[in-house]
Amino acid sequence: MKYKGLTVGIPKEILQTERRVAAVPETAAALIEEGASVLVEKSAGRGSFFDDSDYDAVGAEIVSGPQEVYRRADVILKVKEPQFNEALGCHEVELFHEGQYLICFLHPASPPNHQMIKDLAAQGVVSFTLDSIPRISRAQSMDALTSMSTVAGYKGLLLAANRLPKFMPMLGTAVGMIYPAKVLVVGAGVAGLQSMATAKRLGAVVTACDIRPDACEQAKSLGVQLLQLPIDPELAVGEGGYARHLPPKELESEREALRPVVAESDIVVLSALVPGRQAPILVTREMVESMAPGSIIVDISIDQGGNCECSRPGEVVEVAGVVIDGTKNIPGTVPTHATHLFAKNVLNFVDFLVTEGKVTLDRSDVIVKDTLVTVDGTIVHEGTLEAIKE
Repeated sequence: MKYKGLTVGIPKEILQTERRVAAVPETAAALIEEGASVLVEKSAGRGSFFDDSDYDAVGAEIVSGPQEVYRRADVILKVKEPQFNEALGCHEVELFHEGQYLICFLHPASPPNHQMIKDLAAQGVVSFTLDSIPRISRAQSMDALTSMSTVAGYKGLLLAANRLPKFMPMLGTAVGMIYPAKVLVVGAGVAGLQSMATAKRLGAVVTACDIRPDACEQAKSLGVQLLQLPIDPELAVGEGGYARHLPPKELESEREALRPVVAESDIVVLSALVPGRQAPILVTREMVESMAPGSIIVDISIDQGGNCECSRPGEVVEVAGVVIDGTKNIPGTVPTHATHLFAKNVLNFVDFLVTEGKVTLDRSDVIVKDTLVTVDGTIVHEGTLEAIKE
């Protein structure tokens, strides 16, 4: 049995508004059927509409609090990075023990998480971040970033539409024509494409941009207008088709191309990410101030630092009459489908890592290399080390 002797812990998420859970009864059952013991903290699945009895029915053990989950588990499966636990008066990192494994979205390159990552290393935790799964065929079923980007792009546009003081579609009325809202989507990855499609369905005029030619072609297939960016594709496209971190000169060129379109937009959705690194700043304060009062910016990339200079993680702020939505963890607001997708991704990642009841670290494998953040008391994740140095 593949997982025999392995104890897997599922603590309840404590990030405010987080309603997802790292395992659903279906994935817990899959672990148990292959020999694992699964500990689920009481009420961990309630936010995603899974009752404790659902986990109990498949053989999981329901435990009363997080301390027991962390004390007994070999592997901890979480959705979001460890947080300060107000109820216990300590940080979740302090609940880990040396040699324990952690699999979750760590967002390790984001500056607010640097100290937490250093603390995980000092605690002797072997941690993996799901936002660095490489885009290769054998890793597709583990790619939680893509799954959650689908959710974030859809819901992020709805958040903007809900705040916009205008109609989205064109309307003919007895007193004249109401023109459609103008939406700019920066980044044509999975999240950006979902935002474009949702905006189109709501009747907006949509403009999109991306530094990668292939991503622009995908956006074009949705019937949106394309903003051409003056970036050499050789500099723009990295391994697996993801965007590269651009040098300062090229970043400034991208901002200059965006400047007039941002000024004319009613909604700007920012979804430009570089895997494993801090998100690039593409919209400056000056650009925000050029927008009409009542305009909306939704910074989907906020979990990795954000694309807007004025974004504040977890906050909705107003600058010169422009609302900037820095809501963290947008997928957590769509818990049913987000949890279903995430739990399957995590199960497939665990299946990849575990052999004969033990986690194996083949650091020559690109999946391990790209996702491993802390091991042997040190930080080894390249993007995190660069971000900390910067």
